[in-house]
Amino acid sequence: MKPQILLQLDTDSPASSFDAIVAIDAGVERLISYSGVTEDQVERLIHGCIFTRGPKDLHNTAIFVGGSQVAAGERIVARARSTFFGAMSVSILLDCNGCNSTAAAAVLHAMRHVDLPNQLAIVFGATGPVGRRVTALLARRETKVVAVSRDHDRVAQMCNELVQSEGIHPELLHPRSLSDLQDIGDLINPSVVVGCGAAGVELLPESKLAEWKSVRVAIDLNAVAPSGIGGIQIQDYGTERDGRFDYGAIGVGGLKMKIHKAAIQKLFEKNDLFLDAEQLMEIGQAVLIKEGIA
Repeated sequence: MKPQILLQLDTDSPASSFDAIVAIDAGVERLISYSGVTEDQVERLIHGCIFTRGPKDLHNTAIFVGGSQVAAGERIVARARSTFFGAMSVSILLDCNGCNSTAAAAVLHAMRHVDLPNQLAIVFGATGPVGRRVTALLARRETKVVAVSRDHDRVAQMCNELVQSEGIHPELLHPRSLSDLQDIGDLINPSVVVGCGAAGVELLPESKLAEWKSVRVAIDLNAVAPSGIGGIQIQDYGTERDGRFDYGAIGVGGLKMKIHKAAIQKLFEKNDLFLDAEQLMEIGQAVLIKEGIA
């Protein structure tokens, strides 16, 4: 049997040691890492993947696209997939900066406590890589999402992109700037609050969160002090506070890591998979079912 080979295509230099170690811990037999990968290099790398093994063995080769530049990673994936033809393809996982695995883990934890359809969620830092995916995953589950960013034009553009490119119903997305926070608090009663902002920036004070008595789940994905959502501790894992369940970055990180590893293992089941946020949601749900949690 041909050994399993994972190509790590990282847009940064050096390539992420985190992603490399996770791949090895997931059981990858051979890891080949490329750093500083650009679009014009992709075709040659893909040809090396698909022309060295016959179609019956291509499931033993797979690609992980990572790095801190999510948009660049998405372009790498698009170029790679456009290079495939017929049966000549390999499976790809996109998880730049953990954007997909983290977003999937956060939404899955929210689903443990809230039946998402017809609920209202607020996503802070919605225009970032994780925030965009959390917003989309919630909206696809018929949750009304108030997407909050410091720049109203930017978050409005993001919501329009989700409507145009991903088919999300426009009535489910409500862009707001951070300066609208007082009006947000006066007008709505969210069930879910998720903080996806930049490290070390408090986006929602503890006092404001306390005003929203309707909140059932509060998730802060910021791992650097101060908390993105005031009052949530980094290690919170479903910590109950006044009828609300809180999750911090490390609390969510446990499931994120399990999803990441399970996704890498799944790459080698077939040679035509593309694992993006929705696919990682399915993988995470299977992880929770296996553990008797879901």
